[in-house]
Amino acid sequence: MHLLILGRGKTGSLVADLARERRHHVQTLCGADNANARALTAEFLAPFNAIIDFTTPASVVANAEACIRAGKRIVIGTTGWYEHIPRLSEQVLAAKGGLLYGSNFSIGVNLFFEIAQTAAAALKFDYSGQIFERHHAQKKDAPSGTAVTIQKIICNSTQQELEIISFREGDAVGMHEVVFNSPADRIYLCHDAKSRRGFAEGAVRAAEWLVGKSGFFEFRTIWRDL
Repeated sequence: MHLLILGRGKTGSLVADLARERRHHVQTLCGADNANARALTAEFLAPFNAIIDFTTPASVVANAEACIRAGKRIVIGTTGWYEHIPRLSEQVLAAKGGLLYGSNFSIGVNLFFEIAQTAAAALKFDYSGQIFERHHAQKKDAPSGTAVTIQKIICNSTQQELEIISFREGDAVGMHEVVFNSPADRIYLCHDAKSRRGFAEGAVRAAEWLVGKSGFFEFRTIWRDL
């Protein structure tokens, strides 16, 4: 496939490297060359089978809208923009386009989502709960999209919204913890990313899956189909 990677940060650069490892043709575009999605014209996007966005919350919506107008499939790994999901979903469905987003493309994290959903039953038995997340000091959004997804999953299961406590320190790749406490015991769940490779590989595989499909998808509902 011909892939366009938006963003040359740590994760975007690794996505590009892994896409090349998987024998895709790759081009990258940094934010300085794509302010307000000005580079994403239909002519420029024409050769690409899919676009993968790892940019910033301020850029991602304009990037997605440009790809939708051009009829291109886009995978969004950027977080911090989810208030725009209803509007983008309408645009994608009206255009019969394809968009896949995820707060985290790691297979391990998506398994963790399911574990947290099961463990949330504790809240119905006099447990209290909290969510903790730790990321590198340069991460722009807090709480993380992954933590918000965990919060949403638990709330949908129990109608209780857990507090999220965020830490931004050093070079932490990403650690997410869910703790349920009772007078008798404590349940401690943790996912600790050792590198960004899991995020990057999942995003490339998501793009491979999306090509040829139409719809508005969330990674945590389709990852088993990869």
